[in-house]
Amino acid sequence: MAAPSHHALLPFLSSTASPRTAPSAGRRRLLRCAAAAGQAGFFTRLGRLIKEKAKSDVDKLFSGFSKTRESLSVVDELLTYWNLADTDRVLDDLEEALLVSDFGPKISFRIVDTLRDEIRDGKLKSGPEIKASLKRCILQLLTSKGSNTELQLGFRKPAVIMIVGVNGGGKTTSLGKLAYRFKNEGVKVLMAAGDTFRAAARDQLEIWAERTGSEIVIDNDKKAQAPSVLSQAVKRGKREGFDVVLCDTSGRLHTNYGLMEELVSCKKVIAKALPGAPNEILLVLDGTTGLNMLQQAREFNDVVGITGFILTKLDGTARGGCVVSVVDELGIPVKFVGIGEGVEDLQPFDAEAFVEAIFP
Repeated sequence: MAAPSHHALLPFLSSTASPRTAPSAGRRRLLRCAAAAGQAGFFTRLGRLIKEKAKSDVDKLFSGFSKTRESLSVVDELLTYWNLADTDRVLDDLEEALLVSDFGPKISFRIVDTLRDEIRDGKLKSGPEIKASLKRCILQLLTSKGSNTELQLGFRKPAVIMIVGVNGGGKTTSLGKLAYRFKNEGVKVLMAAGDTFRAAARDQLEIWAERTGSEIVIDNDKKAQAPSVLSQAVKRGKREGFDVVLCDTSGRLHTNYGLMEELVSCKKVIAKALPGAPNEILLVLDGTTGLNMLQQAREFNDVVGITGFILTKLDGTARGGCVVSVVDELGIPVKFVGIGEGVEDLQPFDAEAFVEAIFP
């Protein structure tokens, strides 16, 4: 099906003034207000649309967490023949299963203590009731601290999204897959090749730009610094009416403070080029590292202020509990999860679908 025209998606772009008559000052103010309201409405609808489409594709999420689900299948075995006399043994084994799946000690202990109290108070009287309470506990952890999983794209174009992370986490690939999702909704996307350290990064992003039909800003002389490239991209995005500017950055270890400070410079030049930007700063974390990602997340958040996480490679690990750990520890929402190699396998995160995927 052909993508809707850009003007059909963005009705505020169409001209309302007569070509022969210059609008009055009051009329111009009304037009500016209408345009701003239209842009705000567009970005709000876009964020919700991407999220709603994730809910309609729960099968993909279900298959993506198969290894974590297999690791946690012991929970069903423990609860099938549960009886009150075996409570302590069953809960100890349940706690171990949560720890193995990288829910982390604090969360695992908290969940098991809650279940123990509810069993003691007579609120839970069967294995299925215990499992239902377990799922409620995990869902509450995700929604109480990381409920704002929709992309927050602001109220005017272009919306600017910075993608940051360590080497090898999947930053550039995640950016490309995010561009693919946007383009499928008829969004005009501009990419910024801000990874100026890795020789292959620009080539990789150019391939993604061609694959998704996006425009791209690169350092033509191959000597430009990342802040310069990102500044050029945001200015072009504003000048040429792009809807979204996706800014790639160089991968860096969170312990390299010099490179971490460069992220601060990138953020500052973006804000200078477009006050209020970037709208989102998304940290890409490799899900196979499990709880080790927490220190990375803390350091990046302290330096640049993370607004959301993209957790990648979760299809290749049984450590899916790290999703809950990172939200609980930092109070920052997971926005997307990578659950496969395909271009459509970067899925908007939905807490309810996640819980059902690991505890069917």
